[in-house]
Amino acid sequence: MTDQPVVDHARPPTHAELAFYAVVRGVLLGACRLWFRVSARGTEHVPTEGAYIISPVHRSNLDFAMLLIITKRRIRYLAKDSLWKGGGFWAKVFTSLGGIPVARGTADREALRTCIEVIEAGEPLVIFPEGTRQHGPVVEHFYDGPAFVQSRTGVPIVPIGIGGSEGAMPKGSKIPKPRKIRLVVGPPLEATESDGPKARRAALKARTAELRDVIQDLFDQAQVDAGTPNS
Repeated sequence: MTDQPVVDHARPPTHAELAFYAVVRGVLLGACRLWFRVSARGTEHVPTEGAYIISPVHRSNLDFAMLLIITKRRIRYLAKDSLWKGGGFWAKVFTSLGGIPVARGTADREALRTCIEVIEAGEPLVIFPEGTRQHGPVVEHFYDGPAFVQSRTGVPIVPIGIGGSEGAMPKGSKIPKPRKIRLVVGPPLEATESDGPKARRAALKARTAELRDVIQDLFDQAQVDAGTPNS
C-alpha cells in the first residue's frame, strides 16, 4: 500500500486550473442566472485586488455557487475533507476549483494554517462563520474563524447576506427549486489592532459579534430582495 501524495492546497493556481475555473464558473453562473435569477447588489464593496475574507450567511448547498457572482477571480473555500477521500479524479477537480479540505467537528489546525497561507498568497477566501448550513431567518452562533484569520493576516472581511437559497434548496433536499435568490454585499470590515493575548481574545469576540450583527442585517435585506422575508 502506497501513501497518497501530499497536496499543497495553498500553492498558486496553474494556468490550466485558472482556465478550468473560468469555464466552470461561467457554466454554473449561467445556470444560476437562468434557474434562480440570481443577482447581487453592493458588489462595489468587493476588493478588485489583493486578498480578503468572504463571510456569508449559510442556508443552502447552493450558496457556494451563488458567491461566484461577486467576482471573476478564483475564490478559495473550505469543504469537507471527505470530498478528497481516496484522491483520484474528483480530488483533483475540487483542488483545481480552489477547495481546501477541512475535518468537520474538529479544530483542524492544518486547514486553518492553509487558510492563512492562501490569504498571504493574495487569494480571496470564503469562511462561513456559522460553520455549516443553518436554518431560519435568525443568525445565531458564529465561530471566530473569520476574525481569527483576519487577526493573523490583516485583510478585510467582506460580509454577505444570501436570501432565497434555503427556499430553493433546503437542507436534505436533492433537487433545487426555481426560486429567486439575491445577494447583498456589505462594506468590508477592516482589521483592528490589539495588544496582548487577553486583548486579542476580547477583540476576536468583539469582531465576531459585530460580524454577526452586520450579516443579520444583510441577510434580512437579501431575504426581502428575494421576496422571502422572515421565512
